[in-house]
Amino acid sequence: MKAFVVGATGGTGKWIVRELVDKNIPVVALVRNREKGQQTLPAGVEIVVGDVLQPETLEAAIADCDVIICATGAAPGFDPTAPYRVDYEGTKNLVNLAKSKNINHFVFVSSLCVSQVLHPLNLFWLILVWKKQAEDYLRQSGVNYTIVRPGGLKNEDNTNSILMASADTLFDGSIPRQKVAKVCVEALFQPNAKNKTVEVITKAEAPESTWERLFTGVL
Repeated sequence: MKAFVVGATGGTGKWIVRELVDKNIPVVALVRNREKGQQTLPAGVEIVVGDVLQPETLEAAIADCDVIICATGAAPGFDPTAPYRVDYEGTKNLVNLAKSKNINHFVFVSSLCVSQVLHPLNLFWLILVWKKQAEDYLRQSGVNYTIVRPGGLKNEDNTNSILMASADTLFDGSIPRQKVAKVCVEALFQPNAKNKTVEVITKAEAPESTWERLFTGVL
């Protein structure tokens, strides 16, 4: 297995890279700024410069990778087109590449509540709407996928257990980025994670469970 990680220097992406490295999985990290990548990512990670909005930069970058983990996200700002371009068009470009390269598994980090059009986050240039459109495009592509919908992202880890549920069943809650990374990487090893949408948060009262049981419990 060799993983192509997109959004590798982001808040969640950097933890995904570290999780893969800890499992001795070779990583190609797509970054827009090589210097930032070198400062942020562990030694030994192959860093390539590219942009999901420029498909021509992706072809050579993906090389001999056979799985993709996409943790991109439009940066907060005043550009009303950013969520459409990054979260939808950028993801579409990656999915098209995955299909042409016969990628074995595409893990996409989305968000809780993407199906709620009236959610307050959509005031920020319809960010959840475009994530949902990207999800739908991936589902319809024919590429094996796992869509991970985390709750509110926390920078500090905790000891709470992961609660995993089927699509559109969790509507609040939070989860550390480190645990989102673990979910994304474990999805690559669990047959029951393929072609599923999983919603994840952490709760102190959630029972301890194995990864196999967590993914099997999602319809």
